[in-house]
Amino acid sequence: MTITRRAMLGLAGVLGLTLTGLGQARALDEVSFATNWKAQAEHGGYYQAVADGTYEKYGLKVKIVQGGPQANNRLLMISGKIDFHMGGNVLQAFDAVKNGLPVIVVGAIFQKEPQVILTHPGVAKSWEDLKKLELLIGDNGYASYYQWMISAFGFTAEQRRPYTFNPAPFLANKNSGMQGYLSSEPYLVEKEAGFKPDVWLIADQGFSAYSTTIETRPELVQKNPDLVQRFVDATVIGWANYLYGDNAAANELIRADNPEMSDDKIAFAIKSMKENGIVESGAAMELGIGSMTDAKMKDFFDKMVAAKVVAPDLDYKKSYTLQFVNKKVGMDLRK
Repeated sequence: MTITRRAMLGLAGVLGLTLTGLGQARALDEVSFATNWKAQAEHGGYYQAVADGTYEKYGLKVKIVQGGPQANNRLLMISGKIDFHMGGNVLQAFDAVKNGLPVIVVGAIFQKEPQVILTHPGVAKSWEDLKKLELLIGDNGYASYYQWMISAFGFTAEQRRPYTFNPAPFLANKNSGMQGYLSSEPYLVEKEAGFKPDVWLIADQGFSAYSTTIETRPELVQKNPDLVQRFVDATVIGWANYLYGDNAAANELIRADNPEMSDDKIAFAIKSMKENGIVESGAAMELGIGSMTDAKMKDFFDKMVAAKVVAPDLDYKKSYTLQFVNKKVGMDLRK
């Protein structure tokens, strides 16, 4: 059979287009995402999306930059050296607006702030009983959620004692309470002191901050919204798979970045997040992981104004956008 010159040229053209298409399919947008502390289960969804290829499926090659006591990853994000950053709660975003910093929240992985107060077993029968105790609260906590506790419930500055991240004073005094992180200090006390403390999640008392937010620069939102959307969607799916699927590979990556993370500590953290609705509760049950609403943002802002933590004239709506969330992504993966 004779192949004509025209046929050869046509075949070459088709082959060229095919190879070009394959090349484009293989090209991934390189993205950097920085956490605000050392790798842990509370970062699990991001590691999951790396480990199981979800980010790649969304055309992204994501590098996770681990945080820590000596890292200032948020500054690197603000300066454009990192694309996305894991924020704390939205008070940080409010503060960015106050100071004119280029930061915007595009998603909120934790529907509840995981901040807790620990007490000795049976000492406090209710949240109100905590007002009878000495409370070990750090400076950051005193300037934020503790001011809300004073404003909303009548806690006092006098009952507060500085918390130095040393549990010894709490362990020695049964008539005391200690600040903590839901999946950290309760685990530490149970392991080291041999008793299970009572845990009071401040979110369940009305502290309505979103936490573990996804931050980026407004410039990236404006110039490349498709990339932002793909990162948010893939991250949401990563979290759904981490909580409900096979997370072994993700936990292996977490331990590689932070060898201090033992299997039982990771398991404790995942259990705590699930049982307390940290990732899925409220509007997220209908709108999906990462969701935010104007109503909840306003509720938290109003509470912080009442507590004199933020100024009433702050344009807090500049701190976030709902453009990339509330799309029910990954809800089919919930079990």
